[in-house]
Amino acid sequence: MWRRVASLSSSISSSFLAQTASRLNTWESLTTGIAQQAKGVIAPKEKTPFITFFLGGPGSGKGTQCIKIVETFGFAHLSAGDLLRREIASKSADGAMILNTIKEGKIVPSQVTVKLIQKEMELSDNHKFLIDGFPRTEENRVSFERIIGVEPNVVLFFDCPEEEMVKRVLNRNEGRVDDNLETIKKRLTVFQALSLPVINYYSERGKLYTIKAIGTEDEIFEQVRPIFAAFEVCSTVG
Repeated sequence: MWRRVASLSSSISSSFLAQTASRLNTWESLTTGIAQQAKGVIAPKEKTPFITFFLGGPGSGKGTQCIKIVETFGFAHLSAGDLLRREIASKSADGAMILNTIKEGKIVPSQVTVKLIQKEMELSDNHKFLIDGFPRTEENRVSFERIIGVEPNVVLFFDCPEEEMVKRVLNRNEGRVDDNLETIKKRLTVFQALSLPVINYYSERGKLYTIKAIGTEDEIFEQVRPIFAAFEVCSTVG
């Protein structure tokens, strides 16, 4: 299913640290909601955020690896899917719309998802964010960069065969509204059709790392670990 993007993977070579360091450009701090005024005094700018996007179809194993990354490297984990499901449960004005959109296997409007992510980022004391399941489309990507005002440092793409993803989702029994065979197939079709432009874009930007998402949790994490370890080294040296 994902043969077209296999060649997009960034290799981890002896020059990796130098390449990684060149990507650590100075960005502006988050401008919405982070700098607060108290008694007429503007608080100093927060530390520049370090953002990782985590892409992959349903059942590609992102959730498990997110836990390992958070535990190992101290990221704040923001799951776009979990934020949307929480919004549904809250009975908010957007909840019913989000529920119907997910049931149809469609993508929730970008502005809605980005605002939920933005709110969580503003409430967090962390400056390192692992954003799971986002951006799904080019519209998602553009909306995030326009509203938040930054690009990601790293984009991980979990490459997994379709039959394996379907099996994993049906076996996880977590009670999710979108964990049924019909919806899974719709989600996979939508993901394949809409996510390739996003993957291509970040590949051209030199930020994409393709992870072969087959094997044990530890085996897969050994592909992930060197990526973040190298950024940690560069940050310490810098």
